[in-house]
Amino acid sequence: MALFENRYKTHDLGLLILRVGIGVMFTIHGYPKLIGGPEAWAKVGSTMKLVGLDFAPAFWGLLAAIAEAVGGQLLAIGLFFRLACALLLGTMLMATIQHVSSGDGFQVYSHALEAAFLFMGLLFAGPGRYSLDQVLFPARRRLY
Repeated sequence: MALFENRYKTHDLGLLILRVGIGVMFTIHGYPKLIGGPEAWAKVGSTMKLVGLDFAPAFWGLLAAIAEAVGGQLLAIGLFFRLACALLLGTMLMATIQHVSSGDGFQVYSHALEAAFLFMGLLFAGPGRYSLDQVLFPARRRLY
């Protein structure tokens, strides 16, 4: 039955839709953090002390804000895709750790955890054919 056939020809379109949707959402989510300034960055970055990094919280917060705002844009256009996914994965893992250590319930930390799984999967899947990475850094042709 045609409805249940595997159509692997459309997986690049699926990756494009996923990349653009999630990328725009993370850009919108991260932009207020990015323009929040050093006080907002220090508040976000103070989470790093939970893993033993209690120095330069403003730096860590700025890095998280850049990962969400700029990383979301890179994700959407598919440029430096795996680097953006890795930074977003790290940010979402730290957000999950922060919520769990604060005693928040599953309903609170589930979004960050789901996003972490999403970025981990995208790290393996890659950006797909419809990305700037594909245009600028095409895969080498295999000679075998």
